[in-house]
Amino acid sequence: MGVPAFFRWLSRKYPSIVVHCVEEKAKEVDGVKFPVDTSGPNPNDYEFDNLYLDMNGIIHPCCHPENKPAPKNEDEMMLAIFEYIDRIFAIVRPRKLLYMAIDGVAPRAKMNQQRSRRFRASKESREKSEEMAKIRSELAAKGALLPPEKDKTEHFDSNCITPGTEFMANLSVCLGYYITDRLNNDPGWKNIKVILSDANVPGEGEHKIMDFIRKQRASPGHDPNTKHCLNGADADLIMLGLATHEPHFTIIREEFKPNQKRPCELCGQVGHEMAECTGLPKEKQGEFDELSKPVSQEVEFIFIRINVLREYLERDLRLENLPFAYDFERCVDDWVFMCFFVGNDFLPHLPSLEIREGAIDRLVKFYKNVVPRCGGYITKDGFVDLNKVQLVLQELGYVEDEIFKKRQQDNIAFKQRLKAKKDREKRQKMNGNPLWTPDGQFSPHALGFGTIPGAISSPRQQAFDMRRQGMNYTQDRANHTAAADLRSMLTKGEETKGEASSSSSQDNPSTSAQSNKRKLEDDDEEKDPPDNIRLWEDGWKERYYTNKFGVSEADESYEDFRTKVADAYVEGLCWVLQYYYQGCPSWKWYYPYHYAPFASDFRDIGRLKSTFERGTKPFKPLEQLMGVFPAASGNFLPPTWRNLMSNPESPIIDFYPIDFQIDLNGKKYAWQGVALLPFVDEKRLLDALAKVYPDITEQEAKRNSLGKDRLYLRQGNPAFDFLTGLYEGEGAKEPLDLVPDLAQGMSGKVQPEDDRPILPNTVVRSPIPGQYDLKDNRAISVFYEDPFFSDEYTFKTATLPNAVPPARVLKPGDFGNDKPWRPVIGMNTNRQSYASIAPPGHRMINHYTNDRHQQGYSRQSAGPRSSYNDRRQSYPPYQQRGSSYGGGSYQYNQRSAGYGNSSYGNSYHGNQSPYQDNYRNQSYQGNRNQYNQGSYGYQSNRSQSSLLGPGPSYGGQSRYQGQGQQQRQQHPTGRGNRGHNYPLSGNRYKPY
Repeated sequence: MGVPAFFRWLSRKYPSIVVHCVEEKAKEVDGVKFPVDTSGPNPNDYEFDNLYLDMNGIIHPCCHPENKPAPKNEDEMMLAIFEYIDRIFAIVRPRKLLYMAIDGVAPRAKMNQQRSRRFRASKESREKSEEMAKIRSELAAKGALLPPEKDKTEHFDSNCITPGTEFMANLSVCLGYYITDRLNNDPGWKNIKVILSDANVPGEGEHKIMDFIRKQRASPGHDPNTKHCLNGADADLIMLGLATHEPHFTIIREEFKPNQKRPCELCGQVGHEMAECTGLPKEKQGEFDELSKPVSQEVEFIFIRINVLREYLERDLRLENLPFAYDFERCVDDWVFMCFFVGNDFLPHLPSLEIREGAIDRLVKFYKNVVPRCGGYITKDGFVDLNKVQLVLQELGYVEDEIFKKRQQDNIAFKQRLKAKKDREKRQKMNGNPLWTPDGQFSPHALGFGTIPGAISSPRQQAFDMRRQGMNYTQDRANHTAAADLRSMLTKGEETKGEASSSSSQDNPSTSAQSNKRKLEDDDEEKDPPDNIRLWEDGWKERYYTNKFGVSEADESYEDFRTKVADAYVEGLCWVLQYYYQGCPSWKWYYPYHYAPFASDFRDIGRLKSTFERGTKPFKPLEQLMGVFPAASGNFLPPTWRNLMSNPESPIIDFYPIDFQIDLNGKKYAWQGVALLPFVDEKRLLDALAKVYPDITEQEAKRNSLGKDRLYLRQGNPAFDFLTGLYEGEGAKEPLDLVPDLAQGMSGKVQPEDDRPILPNTVVRSPIPGQYDLKDNRAISVFYEDPFFSDEYTFKTATLPNAVPPARVLKPGDFGNDKPWRPVIGMNTNRQSYASIAPPGHRMINHYTNDRHQQGYSRQSAGPRSSYNDRRQSYPPYQQRGSSYGGGSYQYNQRSAGYGNSSYGNSYHGNQSPYQDNYRNQSYQGNRNQYNQGSYGYQSNRSQSSLLGPGPSYGGQSRYQGQGQQQRQQHPTGRGNRGHNYPLSGNRYKPY
């Protein structure tokens, strides 16, 4: 979604919504890889019911990744997609449903953005190829060595990831095989249902998922406490999750790690951009280049907890002393609506609103001032009260001029700070020494040698001295530079030196490249793109409409045109909100301008209607390709259709410009700008395509059709026999209602699949070379349709009855400071598994810590060394309810000594399975009084307990009974015995 920086702002303002995923990795033994058993408990201590995959967020990074080499062919792409889905499934482990949604034909409002992206990608690819050829020829002329140029046939055009292409048709077939294979062979898939909505089903992937959830919530068999998890990287998924009003909703996405190193596209080396490439030889991996290139860091995943975000919003949107009843669910819908003003996929954001400038917080402030005065909320069930929206926009219009001036001041201050930072870095690099050296305990000193410096007396004075040293260094450096410049002006023979340096740089290309790089580094002040609007100066509104819309203030229609633009934008806001809450209100509507109006241009918008034309139909896949593809991607279309994009005599040739302008619109980078492309006239396009429709083949006609979802499940599922019966005899002719009791509460209609059905007891052929066929298939597939609701039906935006809200995570506002508060870490407030140290880790810690520990122990309480060794094997096994921890005798280990947690390392020998089974089954938990009976006891010291972490401590009065043993002196504990407050669980330890 087109909301840059939204997630960054949200995660910083509400940090507790983010939880890092605990992922169980596949194990490899003797070259054999054992997959993760997804039928086991979720390692995140939270069981999900449904997992939804926005597949386009998976397809793109798998087909053209940025952090690793790209797949060589289409087959490798499919396998990469399978592995990615396996990884997400192993983290989430749904127990009821897996929904895989691929983007189909989008509404017309979205097609404009898709068109802009694809034209921009084609333009950037062409310009990059030209730049690479230019740099390659320059380096070749200097004698640099570069890898051979790639063959043009190896180039992967990412535009093929669009409905209607052969690639998307093959992907649908491969995913069908993948689902069938996992249902047959993966125990975690055994009892779940799988729905595949491929590219022939119209609608964006995430909105097909939302339609499914919305219609299931309105069905009588739905469980209001269903736990949903949605995978996707788009920012609008967060607002879509809020719009469902489901109490248990979570989003899983890749963790974004900035400043990732990317290899040069010419030489493949990391550490420089393509423009700085000098054609250096390949870096050796190992002494003789015998090692492979290091693998890039694997991406990690995070959970975004929508329930915690709701808790945050409940605090921020709290309204007191209202003349009407407070309804938090309505406030959430209003907040989602206000977020549309800062940008979305269908409308440009208002010029005065930038997320980085606190735009959403500003809108919330206006909202709190307006709602008590207007007598109600802004939205209801996805429909907008425009009279109340007018008041919010009016408040924004009052401060619009102030916002533009403040933005310019902040921009100037940022440039000054950036320039000062570069100057400091340059001076430090030239001098090689720090600008200042701290004193006291902050001064540099070697650890473990000499005396430790004393503490400083005044931190404030120390900070002042450090700043003064830096300022003095800066002034001295400036004086030295000025003197050097004066000497260079007075020195003769500069031209001779310049000619000599020029000839030497020609002889040595690396020297020339380094000098060019120094010139780039010396050019600290980056030139901003020209700004003809100057929003911070008077007359900004007139300049904006003149430059962006081509309408001047002197025109008679100037005021009417501004009103027309503002009305179209308001219409777009109503369309987007209905799209989020009720489904697509119109497949034909779109915003017909490249730019947004100002907040002060919205006048009397209450007179506008928020209804749209009913019964509109989406484009067909090949028609959408003609609407969004540039001529350079015409090879994915039939030949006669492709000719319409390039033939000068084509009636729609103006839809496909070879070159076009990109307006930076106040931004810095081209990808942030606005692509000024002509809007496609739907009637002209369809009239031109009507003449070439007879030329498409049978396969192309199949790709051009609108399809249905597919439902897969395995033998043993309660609904398996019901679906099998659909194929008996002549098969069901009409869709039948799915029985919710058999489908775990899921409603809808099913009918036999007539295209490529998956039937039990048949062989399923692999569409990928090298992959095995499924010879004993036990899965089945049918067509599936969502429950039907008429266009007049309104889905209610409220929490369902009988829904149990999740446990609160944030600290209550009235929670006293005198009471301890234990924050929730992880997905589950009552989690049963925690970070732990395995036995090998304990042995390693004992190896490095017990020498010092035993020295103190033997001197203070252990007695002579000989007596200590003599008694170490004299203790019998501990008996509990007639059973022992291990079949052999209790053997006292000198290094581990049974101190604290180290008794799990080498303390028990022999048959350990009874002990481990009792421990893992939690039969030995919590109450250690029984364990602590006897006549012998000791405790670990502080140093070891702090290293081992908050594990269970067998300190206090814990004692072993022996035959004739003497009680040893007890050691004092370091951190007390707080480990006794928590029961043991799964050989893991709870944090304090």
